[in-house]
Amino acid sequence: MRGGVGGSAVWLRAVPAGVTLAVRAQPGAKKTAIVGVYGEGDRAQLKIQIHAPPIEGRANVALIKFLAEFFSLSRKNVELVSGESSRSKVFLVRGASEAEAKARVDALIGS
Repeated sequence: MRGGVGGSAVWLRAVPAGVTLAVRAQPGAKKTAIVGVYGEGDRAQLKIQIHAPPIEGRANVALIKFLAEFFSLSRKNVELVSGESSRSKVFLVRGASEAEAKARVDALIGS
């Protein structure tokens, strides 16, 4: 796993409503957690292990719940924008700033 969080995080983009997160999901893990950055350059994604299995959308629901709790927001503020049936997903997090999101992730996985 390569790619850094320091500097401009390409997995994170500011949008008028908040931020979008490019996520690489790893369903069926022992626990749900952000574990680092997957990929490099323009293809870098925030790697999140999800305890839920990738069956009937359970992993997507678990990711939305996890991201809402991580950013201290309600679940209605986290929306799966693309990648419903893929490991590569994009989430819209309404009400979060780019600086806040980057700081929270940096504090968790380092820069």
